[in-house]
Amino acid sequence: MKRLFSILAIATVMAFGNMQAATAPAQLTANVQLLIAPITTTIQAEEPAAVEESFHQNLKKRFIEGGPSFMGIVLLCLILGLAIAIERIIFLNLSTTNTKKLQQNVEDALNSGGVEAAKEVCRNTKGPVASIYYQGLDRADESIDAAEKAVVAYGGVQMGQLEKNVSWVSLFIALAPMLGFMGTVIGMIDAFDKIEAAGDMQPSLVAGGIKVALLTTVFGLIVAIILQVFYNYIIAKIDSIVNDMEDASITLIDMLVAYKNKK
Repeated sequence: MKRLFSILAIATVMAFGNMQAATAPAQLTANVQLLIAPITTTIQAEEPAAVEESFHQNLKKRFIEGGPSFMGIVLLCLILGLAIAIERIIFLNLSTTNTKKLQQNVEDALNSGGVEAAKEVCRNTKGPVASIYYQGLDRADESIDAAEKAVVAYGGVQMGQLEKNVSWVSLFIALAPMLGFMGTVIGMIDAFDKIEAAGDMQPSLVAGGIKVALLTTVFGLIVAIILQVFYNYIIAKIDSIVNDMEDASITLIDMLVAYKNKK
């Protein structure tokens, strides 16, 4: 009897051990799946981000889709407009001087060394204000009226140099969207030609032409917006320099009058 109970106990232990051995791989597999699931989810979430195009790639793709004919002309307008705008900005920044400091130096030289000393200060200073001062001082020995006329005349010359080639930037601002609209019209005409040739109104026939038409308009407007920002900065800079020139002209005439009266 005791032997029977011993055999049953051993059989029970072996059966329980076999059940644990059978369930262990299943539990291991479940645990591995739980560990891998977050990684798989992360990879699946990151896949669309890797496929997405960057802004520059998308812009390049859209530019190529717009066609080389009008897109090339629009790009040329942007390049020429930016070249002229950058050249004007550099020239205007170099033409900007400290007007108050220049006025003080000219006045001190005029009172201490006379007209020639004041002219020497103007020679050593860059910018249109110094050039106007020099022209007025150069006519100071004649009369105040002659000096004033020289300042006004040379001020007009300096203003023309400041505004040189600025009209070309405004031309490209107007030309770029006009070229874009022309591309739009031509693209629409091409779309209707395809409809007429097919004799049926199918979206696939006109989608390409309309897409090209809209792309030319978009890029034309982008070029105009970019150049408009530079153009407004240039105009504001020119206005600032011109105001300094006008104030300096008035100050120079007052200094010459005071210098004449002292003599």
